[in-house]
Amino acid sequence: MKTAMATAVLTAALPMQAKKTLAAPNEHFADVNGQHLFYSIHGTGKPLILLHGGIDPDSFGSNLAELAKRQQVIAVHLQAHGRTPDSERPLRSETMGDDVAALISYLNLGKADVMGYSLGSSVALQTAIRHPNVVDRLVLVSAAMKQDGFYPEVVAAFKQLEANAAMLGASVKASPLGQAYPNVDWIKLFKKVGDMTKRPFDWSADVAKLHTRTLLVFADADAIRPEHMVELWKALGGGQRDAGTDGSLRPANELAIVPNATHYTLPVDPMLPEIVERFLGAAWKAAG
Repeated sequence: MKTAMATAVLTAALPMQAKKTLAAPNEHFADVNGQHLFYSIHGTGKPLILLHGGIDPDSFGSNLAELAKRQQVIAVHLQAHGRTPDSERPLRSETMGDDVAALISYLNLGKADVMGYSLGSSVALQTAIRHPNVVDRLVLVSAAMKQDGFYPEVVAAFKQLEANAAMLGASVKASPLGQAYPNVDWIKLFKKVGDMTKRPFDWSADVAKLHTRTLLVFADADAIRPEHMVELWKALGGGQRDAGTDGSLRPANELAIVPNATHYTLPVDPMLPEIVERFLGAAWKAAG
């Protein structure tokens, strides 16, 4: 049960994604920080860096195309995922955040919006923490700023990933995802992700110092505990007081809870692009 749960958190609705595999136009690689980083460009307008969840580089399914209707989406395959090859470097949110910042500089974007889901939300958050000068607005989908932000059974499952890497890797290799990305060493990937997710972390002090405009999005039945959702929201300055009848006292950052959704369905939920558009809409208009 724990192993299945960890796999679900990492792959997030994998069967659904397999039916929604998108062609990736304008495919590119950037050599940054010793990584051969794959990215694809979709649409036009203000850049949005899109960071997938763990294991599955196509986490957002057809929502990628929906997001690209409003702005230019630059979809990145993080280290060892999809078409970005692995290196001897361990997987860490901090170093992958450095890669994202280096990509933004490589593309001469100045500042870009950054959006990440699950694993990608951790990388997006670290990008903003470590490189605030390259991030305009930040969208965090199912994010945690502490390891115990996940339910205890999810944390326990993460700690078993390394031990179960051979079984999980073989299973994914035989799946549509494995067939779509035959060059991925799935066993090694599960081992490296397991090594990362078993490590305790607490970024609350860094989150409290963020000045980046941020949107938090969670499912109402997420893998993140509701208490932690509120804790993260408060660390960003939310939930402090009534906003006033005219809304003038509301915080700069925003919080959304998607109904009838789970951690595993949230990235492909049709409500997600609408919520993101509402948050980024002013920036889109300004760019247009």
